[in-house]
Amino acid sequence: MTDDVIYRFADPAVLGAAALSGSYEGEAHDQADGFIHCSARHQLEGTLAAHFEGVERVALAVIDAKALGGSLKWEKSRGGELFPHIYGALPFAAIMSVHILRRDDTGGWRLPEEL
Repeated sequence: MTDDVIYRFADPAVLGAAALSGSYEGEAHDQADGFIHCSARHQLEGTLAAHFEGVERVALAVIDAKALGGSLKWEKSRGGELFPHIYGALPFAAIMSVHILRRDDTGGWRLPEEL
């Protein structure tokens, strides 16, 4: 895969702390798996549906994939589809923007139009 931009959903408080420290280490499930789980643009809706039931608010980090070098690997995951995985910490400088997502009136997620 050669997507120039990848995406990471995260707890807003954890991502905020990463902004102060300069790097994001992932959350408990990432640390258990040994990599930071990310998504390509076309995978965002499926990732929200699969992993964020019962969550009311989530941060979406837009990441410059080229800034990650060899720490970015595309590997088979859900349904055999290739997903971007970051091995090691995500340097906060590689994050191009962060969006805070909230559920809409129907209980669904609305992604920012500029993505």
